[in-house]
Amino acid sequence: MSRGDVHWNGVLVAVMKSLWASIQGDPVFMRRVNGWLTIFWILMIPFSIFFGLLSSVSYVSALSLWALVSGHWSAWQAARVEVEQMAEAKELEDNPIEERVVEKLIEQTDVAPASGDSTASAT
Repeated sequence: MSRGDVHWNGVLVAVMKSLWASIQGDPVFMRRVNGWLTIFWILMIPFSIFFGLLSSVSYVSALSLWALVSGHWSAWQAARVEVEQMAEAKELEDNPIEERVVEKLIEQTDVAPASGDSTASAT
């Protein structure tokens, strides 16, 4: 393997990692990909039966591996979302939106605390 091959392999790996990161961060894209993969595998059922692929050990093994990988990937994605939701809930608990709204109102207006009595007297 030449030095140039190593460089291009490194570039290819960097591009693939970047692409993978952008795909992971786009839930719309992920929903579409998973939807199309679901349709593909549903269509593969009659195709597999018609062509007798279910009697092939290598085909069934590949299908089983795909099921294993996709199941673990789905569980990982769900756990990742749950972790993000827990972090958002903790942030809201530590820094409630009501307090942020009041701070912004005081910061952006000339609202001041009332002097004296806390109850307003009708005069």
